[in-house]
Amino acid sequence: MRALVADPAAPAKLRIDEAPEPAPGPGQVLLDVHHISLNHGEIAFAGRLAPGTVHGYDAAGVVVQATEGSPPAGARVIAFGAGAWAERMAVNADAVAEVPAAVDLADAAALPMAGLTALRTLRTAPILGKRVLVTGASGGVGRFAVQLAALGGAHVIAQANRQDGLAELGAHEVVPDLAGVRPVDLVLDNVGGQLLVDAWNLVKLGGSVQNIGWTSGEPAVFEPYSIFAVGPSKSLNTFGDVSAPAEDLSTLAGLLAAGRISPEVGWRGSWERLEEAAEALLQRRVSGKAVLDVRS
Repeated sequence: MRALVADPAAPAKLRIDEAPEPAPGPGQVLLDVHHISLNHGEIAFAGRLAPGTVHGYDAAGVVVQATEGSPPAGARVIAFGAGAWAERMAVNADAVAEVPAAVDLADAAALPMAGLTALRTLRTAPILGKRVLVTGASGGVGRFAVQLAALGGAHVIAQANRQDGLAELGAHEVVPDLAGVRPVDLVLDNVGGQLLVDAWNLVKLGGSVQNIGWTSGEPAVFEPYSIFAVGPSKSLNTFGDVSAPAEDLSTLAGLLAAGRISPEVGWRGSWERLEEAAEALLQRRVSGKAVLDVRS
C-alpha cells in the first residue's frame, strides 16, 4: 500500500511511498482510508520521526474488517490512531465512530484530533455563563473550540491574527491581541510564548489555562512571583488525553450531521499535493483544517 512516511530529506519531511499493509491485532479494526486531515503539530514534528514511519492520526474511510464492539464491515467511519496517513489503517475499536449518512467523509476527517482536543479541554471546567478565551482561534483546534464553547453557553473571546468567520462561529469578541480583554475563567491556549504569559495574567482566581499547542515556537517567560496569587488556586495544565475516543468522536459526528458545528476545512486536495498543504499549514495560511483525499 501507499502511505505518507517520514523522510528527513523531503521538503515536508514526508513523502508518499510504499509501506507494509497493517495487520489488525486483537480488538482492532481495518479501514480503507478515503481522506486524512493534517494537523500543524504533526507536520512541524515530522522530521523527528524515524525514516519510513507512517505518520498521522486522523482518517475517514470504510471498515474492511470489523471486530467486537466496532462498526460493521462497510460502515463509513472516522478514526483516531497512529499510522492514519495511508491507504489502509489498523486502529483500536474504541477509537472508531460511524459517520452519519448526511456527512461528507472528507468533512468528517477534519474532526478527530482537533475536535477531540477542543471538546475534552472544554470539559475540564464548567463553562455555562463563563468567560472562555481561545488563543490561536483561527486554527483547527481553535475554530472547533470557539464553536463548542459557544454551544456550551460560554462567553467566547477568540484571539487570532486571521479573524475571518470567527464571529459567525459563535465568538462574542474577536481580538488580535489580549490588550483590553477583561479577566476570564478558562483559557485554551494554542500559541504559547508571550501570549501564554499574557493569558495567564488574565485568568481569574480558581480558573485555569489549558496549554494545547505552541505554534509561536517562542519561550514563555514568567516574571518572578507572577504565578503566585492569594486565594483559590489558578492552574496551568498540559493536555493530551486521547484515550478511548469513540464516544466523543460519535458526539462530534452527530453535531456535524445536525449542522450545529462546521468542519472548517480551509484546504482540500489530493494527497499528491502534500507539500503544498504542509507549507500552507506551517505558514499559517489555512483557516481551520487541511484535508487530503487518498482515494477519489
